[in-house]
Amino acid sequence: MFVQVCLYFYCKCLWRCLKFVVRKLTGRCELQRICYNTKPGAARTMKIEASLKGSKSKRLQSSVSVHPDAIEKTIDDIMELKRINPDINPQLGVSLQACLLQIVGYRNLIAEVEKLRREPYDSENPQHEEMLLKLWKCLKPDSPLKARISKQWCEIGFQGDDPKTDFRGMGLLGLYNLVYFAEWDTEIAQQVLSDSLQPKYSYSFAIVGINITDLAYNLLVSGALKTHFYNVAPEAPTLTHFQQTFCYLMHEFHKFWVEEDPLDIMEFNRVREKFHKRILKQLQNPEMALCPHFAASESLINM
Repeated sequence: MFVQVCLYFYCKCLWRCLKFVVRKLTGRCELQRICYNTKPGAARTMKIEASLKGSKSKRLQSSVSVHPDAIEKTIDDIMELKRINPDINPQLGVSLQACLLQIVGYRNLIAEVEKLRREPYDSENPQHEEMLLKLWKCLKPDSPLKARISKQWCEIGFQGDDPKTDFRGMGLLGLYNLVYFAEWDTEIAQQVLSDSLQPKYSYSFAIVGINITDLAYNLLVSGALKTHFYNVAPEAPTLTHFQQTFCYLMHEFHKFWVEEDPLDIMEFNRVREKFHKRILKQLQNPEMALCPHFAASESLINM
């Protein structure tokens, strides 16, 4: 243990000495070298984030967690601290601002998603009930719901006659994602639902949607989705980006389920874990952007 600690500090000191030498040779600090030598996107933003977090300066470390309104002032502070003349290096400020918007935006997105996940479904809340009924109307427009408490809910993949009990794990986040998928990618959502009801593919659409919400949530919180969001969101990633990512994951999981051809629903955890690993592997590529093939995300593809 002692040797490992010594090795850590040795490597850290060596790295800082190396950065000092490189700066003297190039006339540029690490932030400048990253911005000038790395194209915009996840590769650049993740390097900037790592550089700021690993800085010995507390001011630089805290810059990744400032309020969005304070980003411009934070850029000025960074330029002053690094003794960089903004008039000679105007593009650096622009590049740093874009990176910080993504970094701070990702942190705020986690907070927003976590808030939705922690909010339980409340059948006494008219807005919650309205969203639930919208989900039914989008998925089953030609089949009126006969009653709020009904076995009909099983037709779209809920476990019983009252869906509120199925949202306990992911709270409102599960409902938000399902409604977004059904409302904005209606044709694909209805097709996936139809396929899920076939004996050959048989799985519970809504329950799997809540489960895929959990998968998307864990990818977000672990930081794995930074690659995707930093490549598709030119500024701060938003809840809409997250919901579009859910749509992509839901669609891709359905195709993956069909390809795997499981014997029955008892193989769900195995297939889900295999799918999770495949997505993680894709996201390890800094050039990766999960490219959906449906209407809700066409704007992302064209960015």
